[in-house]
Amino acid sequence: MSTVPTAQETPTAPEPAGPGEAGPLHDVLVVGGAGVDTVVRVPSLPPPHRDSVAVPPIHDHVGHTGTGVALGCHALGLATRFVDFVGDDPYGALIRSRLADAGVEFTPLVTEAGTRRSVNLVDGTGARTSLYDARHPDTPRLPREVYLPLLRRSRHVHLSIMDFARHLYDDIEAAGRTVSTDLHDWDGVNPYHEEFAHRSDMVLLSAVNLCGRLAAVMTSIVDRGRASVVVATAGADGCHLLTRGERVPRHFPAVRPDGPVLDASGAGDAFAAAFLFGRLTGRPVEECVRYGLAAGAHACVSAGTHGSFLDAAELRRRAARAG
Repeated sequence: MSTVPTAQETPTAPEPAGPGEAGPLHDVLVVGGAGVDTVVRVPSLPPPHRDSVAVPPIHDHVGHTGTGVALGCHALGLATRFVDFVGDDPYGALIRSRLADAGVEFTPLVTEAGTRRSVNLVDGTGARTSLYDARHPDTPRLPREVYLPLLRRSRHVHLSIMDFARHLYDDIEAAGRTVSTDLHDWDGVNPYHEEFAHRSDMVLLSAVNLCGRLAAVMTSIVDRGRASVVVATAGADGCHLLTRGERVPRHFPAVRPDGPVLDASGAGDAFAAAFLFGRLTGRPVEECVRYGLAAGAHACVSAGTHGSFLDAAELRRRAARAG
């Protein structure tokens, strides 16, 4: 398989900006999902049940799903914009600095609730338990005067499953933009996720809570919603793909990591960014899946969250090797 970029792989521009909306055009607008992860490496999961456990140095990393998708898309050459609520606190400053250093355009809205955080417990195999601090589930909606100009200058929108993000669907549809989301560890039952599942064109989720219902949940997303493609990631077991018109998900084996697995944090976000890159550059859906698997495997070999991303040339090379 050739790894030389073709004309098809150059993102096409969205509609021109309207009056008063001058500025760069974006391939992807990422909405929601900024935060900071405190990573604690533990001897086992769950950690030993005693008063004190000696662990290696504890570090804070800019993390969470929206940050990972935005950084991953940017690293792959997609013009990316990110908008979210953060606190006027050291963690919000850390997020701003990380995104600025990477060159990702970020529109922060300050909330008194502070910046979202997680404590990630990571064992020696790279397996993770994340303790998520959902400190502001009732965050006010994003102001339309903030997101609407960004939406109109973007060709695709990726919504994190923040409650305020669901309120963008009507405007996304009115603007004729495609939209993706990641349902993470949805069990296929919790009603909170249903609007995201049924109003998105591309749906990603983890298979971890689906057990024997994986095929039923994936087909339900397609049958009840607008998704043309659903992908369920399964860690070391690869992933499952279902496209509209199919009734049985197809399985794709995992891509071998390019080093020892240190931390699985951020692997799903790297998968999402690479999969979007493939879709937005016109690649066949099977190739998009291989992009995602290669990016997710690479994310597992760096300690912490969102520590390393592949560029487009290296992603194509690894996906071609896997294919």
